[in-house]
Amino acid sequence: VQLVESGGGLVQAGGSLRLSCAASGSITSINVMGWWRQASGKQRELVAGITSGGNIDYVDSVRGRFTISRDNAKNTVYLQMNSLKPEDTAVYYCAAASSPKGWGTTRDDYWGQGTQVTVSS
Repeated sequence: VQLVESGGGLVQAGGSLRLSCAASGSITSINVMGWWRQASGKQRELVAGITSGGNIDYVDSVRGRFTISRDNAKNTVYLQMNSLKPEDTAVYYCAAASSPKGWGTTRDDYWGQGTQVTVSS
């Protein structure tokens, strides 16, 4: 499975960005897709995930500001980020897994190359 992200960039606080992640390859094995992020000097953290059945989870710090969606026909997952804050600055990684259990933390997960999101104050 290959994951290709797009949509990062520089935005002022309060602005919006939309990230996209297109999956290709053995995609029939994929159940959950979503986004993790890693800020400089910090551990990678889960931002949002969505299963093929539409179950969604967000980290508390983005709930109400970010929206994850998935187009199964296009094998693409999106992250609409609104009301961005400087603390959202990080490299955002698309990830995918065959099971939602512990996804993003196992060696069987798939990862994109990452896209930088920078929010200026």
